Amino acid sequence: MKIKTEFPHAIREIENTFITLQDGTHLAARIWLPVDAEQNPVPAILEYLPYRKNDGTARRDANRMPYFAGHGYACVRVDMRGSGDSDGILYDEYLKQEQDDALEVIDWIAKQMWCSGAVGMIGISWGGFNSLQIAARRPPALQAIIALAFTVDRYNEDVHYLGGSVISEALPWASTMLVFNARPPDPRFVGERWREMWFERMEKSPPYIEAWLTHQRRDEFWKHGSVCEDYGAIECPVMAVAGAADAYNYALFQLLAGLRVPRLGIYGPWAHIYPHHAIPEPAIGFLQEALRWWDKWLKGIETRIMDEPMLRAWMQEYVTPSTYYAARPGRWIAEENFPSPRIFPREFYLNENDSLTANAPAQESSQEIIGKQSAGMTMGAWGIYGIAGTYADDQRVQDAKSLTFTSAPLAEGFEILGMPQVTLDVSANQPNALVSVRVCDVAPDGASLLLSWGVLNLTHRNSDEFTEPLEIGKKYRVTLALKPLAHAFAAGHRIRVSVSPTSFPHAWPSPVPVTLCVYLGASKIALPQRPPQAQDANVKFELPEGSAPLPIEWLAQGADFATLTQDLVTQKFTLARGNEPNCYRITAHGLEYSESDADIFSIVEGEPLSARVRCERMIALKRAEWDVRMESEGELWCDAENFFVMNVLRAYEDDVQVFEKRWEKKIARENA
Repeated sequence: MKIKTEFPHAIREIENTFITLQDGTHLAARIWLPVDAEQNPVPAILEYLPYRKNDGTARRDANRMPYFAGHGYACVRVDMRGSGDSDGILYDEYLKQEQDDALEVIDWIAKQMWCSGAVGMIGISWGGFNSLQIAARRPPALQAIIALAFTVDRYNEDVHYLGGSVISEALPWASTMLVFNARPPDPRFVGERWREMWFERMEKSPPYIEAWLTHQRRDEFWKHGSVCEDYGAIECPVMAVAGAADAYNYALFQLLAGLRVPRLGIYGPWAHIYPHHAIPEPAIGFLQEALRWWDKWLKGIETRIMDEPMLRAWMQEYVTPSTYYAARPGRWIAEENFPSPRIFPREFYLNENDSLTANAPAQESSQEIIGKQSAGMTMGAWGIYGIAGTYADDQRVQDAKSLTFTSAPLAEGFEILGMPQVTLDVSANQPNALVSVRVCDVAPDGASLLLSWGVLNLTHRNSDEFTEPLEIGKKYRVTLALKPLAHAFAAGHRIRVSVSPTSFPHAWPSPVPVTLCVYLGASKIALPQRPPQAQDANVKFELPEGSAPLPIEWLAQGADFATLTQDLVTQKFTLARGNEPNCYRITAHGLEYSESDADIFSIVEGEPLSARVRCERMIALKRAEWDVRMESEGELWCDAENFFVMNVLRAYEDDVQVFEKRWEKKIARENA
């Protein structure tokens, strides 16, 4: 990355100021802006997060916010209610209160002397979610947004449920938020109130997993904040960015298809990370693209950004399966519109002799599989952040635990772009069952590269809101939309579709071992085939730039770990992932920030009720005369009728325990 220190505008930083809301709540903000902005007002860019502006996101903010400010923008980074140095309690994700507060914040920004009255929003993950949600509230000053790594459907495309199945990694995320919310405000900004605010947060902030498991169907709880309920509510231009390795990649394609406002999409090979810091490579000059967007929509400067194709995507090529990728080979492509009239479904049928063919079977037959509870253990993490050990390994072990249907070697290569669609005729021997489908690119040497996957809780086959148990032995036709793809199959490679009634830990197992029957006749996959075009060669991005990194001193850099073990006596499989303690000191104000985490997923083969998830978290904050540490533990397990969840939070001051709270809850399973 090219580090820039010279900009068109000299800038100044306001390390902390408080925005007073109508109910008296104070939200803490950090602001970067041109030094003469009060004399020559500029548009503003808001990022609105619960991750703490002065330590949690300080490193990435330093690389972006001065860059934008140096090009003539006021950049405002606000800690949401209940986070960082702001007042209040953060009771859950994406509440109406969060949106209401944002409307007041945007109005406050637009009225400042240094602001021209035009405001944009930017954000990745939570910030991408709420940029869209707040745009749907249509605050008058909000003129455009950039959303990265986001969802449009809070129920089926966030870390809670997928296809009506509980995602086991919901507990790890809830555990992270429990310890995040327990961090105290900084005494530098709130003074002696810090300790009172700290204890109030720890006492009142709930474990989010309890609410999430209480709503196992797509009810009003999840419809709130899901912008797919009404794309027409968004009336400002939207730039949408997603990565193929990230869990949040469905929504870019859905958003481009659903919106009617000016919109652009960029789809790279990236994990959950800004694309100028790309993992895997290639990185792009994302900040330059963002400036072209802001200049067009906030300043009215013609940058020709809207001359770009609606969708620019990295067409990935085959790579040897690995649990980490520094880079993914491929090339940039473009579609003028999305959905593209150039893309058409190419169908392959599940056929006899474990084959995948262009023609349907001459007569119907069936295959059965008793689900292996360990199926899913080598599929990689549900959410990938570019960390070693979290990508899907070679799927041959996984394939052996599934029904597999493999094509003949391809005579010619072809490319796909979009979401594969799977149609299956299935029956089960239990009233509660799921089906998991994976698509792999099988190389001539037999290596099986995971491309896409999806899960469907079969009791959700007709509705995520109104579920229906299966009739034992009855044949049902179901459809699954798999994770989107931009992938080039090479000649000589084979396509493999694998089907299983288990996929732990991505999907919580059904209460009883399931025998799934797949009927070969109409069962098929439709791959969105895209013909290459000469214009693809015109897609180019500048090399990444950024402002100077935050000066820090590393005090400890713990290793990441990911292990999968099998007890050969008990047949217990255990997947453990996490990182050892990392600690760095922020030079400017001396704060030492330490963090570590561990997630452990375990299950005994043949015993779905043995599924268990355990999470451990630690965060410590320290400077002269201030030393606090927060630790949390969480566990999720089940029986045939209920989920059980336990969380405990402990806090220490000067290594002396000063707080402990334990939550335990039993939640009935609703066809889960």
